[in-house]
Amino acid sequence: MNLHSLKGPGNRKNKKRLGKGHGTGWGGTAGRGHKGQKSRSGGNIPVWFEGGQMPIQRRLPKRGFKNRFRIEYRIVNLSVLEKLESIEVNITMMEEAGILKKTSKTKITPVKILAGGSEEFTKRMVVKANAFSKAAIQIIEKNGGKAEVV
Repeated sequence: MNLHSLKGPGNRKNKKRLGKGHGTGWGGTAGRGHKGQKSRSGGNIPVWFEGGQMPIQRRLPKRGFKNRFRIEYRIVNLSVLEKLESIEVNITMMEEAGILKKTSKTKITPVKILAGGSEEFTKRMVVKANAFSKAAIQIIEKNGGKAEVV
């Protein structure tokens, strides 16, 4: 550390002491201007306030409903499972094969098996997933396989 880079007590600027007399340059109105709501103490206006005009959240129509408890599934069709060589299929195998995108450890998205492309599905498999459609269960069991809910 050099002498020219030392920081002494003289390099800090004092804060503006508003309304502490005319000698400060901020006496009288203390930079708030004259009169009006903003010049008064406690006179802060909310961000959403539009000066008495009908606010935007009341002007716009209400639309739709978003269910906070909806379960979002990662979907796999039976036609995709047909291409796998294995007899027993689980979620980790599907992720490793590249059928499913891997999810983070904090937010694990469940997997649902659907009957899409079921006319091609002829394999005997044990499929383990979080959910199945009724049609997918029927087709898997028709081929002598088993649908297990994990």
